[in-house]
Amino acid sequence: MSCGHHTRRFLVLFILLVVVAAAASGDGSAYEVLRSHGLPIGLLPKGVREFYVDGEGRFEARLDAPCTAKFESEVRYNASVAGTISPGQIAGLSGIAAQDLFLWFPVRAIRLDDQASGIIHFDVGVVDKRFPLSLFEYPPDCTPVSSSSRPLREGSRLASLVAESQSGELRYQLDARDAAI
Repeated sequence: MSCGHHTRRFLVLFILLVVVAAAASGDGSAYEVLRSHGLPIGLLPKGVREFYVDGEGRFEARLDAPCTAKFESEVRYNASVAGTISPGQIAGLSGIAAQDLFLWFPVRAIRLDDQASGIIHFDVGVVDKRFPLSLFEYPPDCTPVSSSSRPLREGSRLASLVAESQSGELRYQLDARDAAI
């Protein structure tokens, strides 16, 4: 066999190994994208199976199944999490809900104050939940959600209705006050 034949065989084997290694570390790209936008990698749980991001920052992360992770409170991840990532924030978020008092609130956006503050904000519509940035240093373990999660969906819907009614009540109070002036 010629030296060129061995070189080609080695090159093909090397390329094959690189492709296999890239495929095996595919879930790492989600964490790399978070980090490259100045966000902590622990915003997504362990076990991201697939991750896509386009040039506009729209992304989708896929997990094997819906799951919950424990921080200061519980956070629920759907099997698909999507949003638009930009430096220091994720907007238009879907697929994540945070628990507060026995209700689940959909997380609409995540925003990082400057790194020095050590605070990350979860916009859940009704309130702005603040967490220490240190909670999100590493991807959390995520426990699969059982198929009996109907109360979770109902709690999320109830939280949305409460947010809408509080917003409407506040507008009514402001309108009434302005009319009296």
